[in-house]
Amino acid sequence: MKQHIINSNIDYLKSLIKVLPNKPGIYQYFDSNGTIIYIGKAKNLKKRVSSYFSKHHEHRKTALLVRNIVDIKHMVVQSEQDALLLENNLIKKYQPRYNIQLKDDKSFPWICIKNEPFPRVIKTRNLIRDGSKYYGPYTSGYTVRTLLDLFKSEYKLRTCNYNLTEENIINRKYKVCLEYHIGNCSGPCEGHISEIKYNEGITDITNIVKGNISGVIKHLKMLMNELSESMNFEEAVKIKEKYDSLKRYQSRSTIVSPNITDVDIFSIEEDEKFAFINYLKVIQGAIIQTFTLEIKKVLNESAEELLLSGIVDIRQKIFSNAKEILVPFKIDNVMDGVTFKVPQRGEKKELLQLSQRNAKYFRLEKDKQAVMKNPKIRVERILKTIQKDLQLTELPVKIECFDNSNLQGSEPVAACVVFKNGKPQKKEYRHYNIKTVVGANDFASMEEVVFRRYKRLLDEKKTLPQLIVVDGGKGQLTSAVAALDKLMLRGKIAIVGIAKRLEEIYFPGDSIPIYINKNSETLKVIQHLRDEAHRFGIAFHRNKRSKTFISSELNSINGVGEKTIQKLLNDFKSVKKIKSQNISALTASIGKAKAVIIYNHFHN
Repeated sequence: MKQHIINSNIDYLKSLIKVLPNKPGIYQYFDSNGTIIYIGKAKNLKKRVSSYFSKHHEHRKTALLVRNIVDIKHMVVQSEQDALLLENNLIKKYQPRYNIQLKDDKSFPWICIKNEPFPRVIKTRNLIRDGSKYYGPYTSGYTVRTLLDLFKSEYKLRTCNYNLTEENIINRKYKVCLEYHIGNCSGPCEGHISEIKYNEGITDITNIVKGNISGVIKHLKMLMNELSESMNFEEAVKIKEKYDSLKRYQSRSTIVSPNITDVDIFSIEEDEKFAFINYLKVIQGAIIQTFTLEIKKVLNESAEELLLSGIVDIRQKIFSNAKEILVPFKIDNVMDGVTFKVPQRGEKKELLQLSQRNAKYFRLEKDKQAVMKNPKIRVERILKTIQKDLQLTELPVKIECFDNSNLQGSEPVAACVVFKNGKPQKKEYRHYNIKTVVGANDFASMEEVVFRRYKRLLDEKKTLPQLIVVDGGKGQLTSAVAALDKLMLRGKIAIVGIAKRLEEIYFPGDSIPIYINKNSETLKVIQHLRDEAHRFGIAFHRNKRSKTFISSELNSINGVGEKTIQKLLNDFKSVKKIKSQNISALTASIGKAKAVIIYNHFHN
């Protein structure tokens, strides 16, 4: 539905738009309090800003944004990339009401190599711009602990916060602590290790957290061989321990291909309110990092806009300089020196699919967590999905489905099943014997049963459903609509038909069906309704045929009437059990005279 623009300040705003340059840049919208309510980027400022003040908007929130704009300011930049980066930074700073909200990721840990003499390597959740190097974020705290334990045991790093300047070490300002005596620290505070030697370990650690494990392993192997050849076996054993530890760590990494050297992979998964951007980092044939960013939608942002915002934000956080980015759909190259690719086959395509699965699983986990907190959320989502897919005016809280059943025209019956909030209400299921139709006529049978069902609900003043589903195509649907016409209910209750062949959905008066996605919750609920109605109707029909057969076999006995047959079936349940009874048991049920007739019929 298109929304009309209402802005009392429109003339002033249009005067600002007229003088905007046709250059790349960012624009800011202000409300009556002087607060920034939206920040955007543009290849062409004049065209982009003027588009907001067109006559109508499809999205209600966009119309509300435009209604609240009192002033416009802009900034021209050199390129679209500069506009993208500036927009991202300003959104983080001002957090405007109508911009997408990038969820804070303070809960995720980073590995920090401190900017100090003899650097410490620590875990942190706070990024401080003090010159230290940060690697992450890591979604698994276990991974961070494993790496830190590896670094501590193999490289004997210090954990103290002493200021280990050369002057302080020479003046022996500090003394070694227990960590040195138990072999966990190399003792730089007393000069037991040189800064050059200590920093060799830091270089290895930096390469490891960057993913360059193969280079470190190769270096250690060469060093181990050199020490062995020079008969320095004690040092060679120490190097071998580091070598083995890194080989074990490397084996736990997801290996892809050594031909894929330095690549970032991004994919997106969306629902109505959020977008989830998954990131994978591949270096030298191994996935060394994964991260999922959650973005809250505000306006009707496109998937391309959301993905691009996520890419900029994640690459800034992790300090990525990869020149190749894999994405699920085409994105304009707005980053200098970076190539966006949509892989069509091979290992890169598989990597993108892995990223997409991660994004999807992240969304599903969020949904499950929300449902666990409030089970009504899932029900509301399903009902809203059905309402949207079938273009209903009301939320389909109550849905009823009809199905006919007959055997070559004999014993025609029908079934009606009832779902409330997307779940079966078996106590409200109903069977119907077709009364006015002779032979196999599904259309007439459908009209009869729908008319009888809703005439009774109207007479008893009971609640009508918001949606009726008919098992069948155009013919059955037309017959059901005719029944609603007789009851003056057409237009008051939505009705659709589902055909079995291709699961197409028919609407009244429309000969062209719609095809709902096979994985859609709407189709799954409709299929469940149809299958339940079919099962319930078939069970009733079989039962009726069975009783008819039994009754016809007993009716063939001369001298036995309907009341006697009914009494026998009530007492013995089946013809087989009646056949096995002796005279005494039969006499106790229907009297001696009839018992003799029954007994002689089955035993002669």
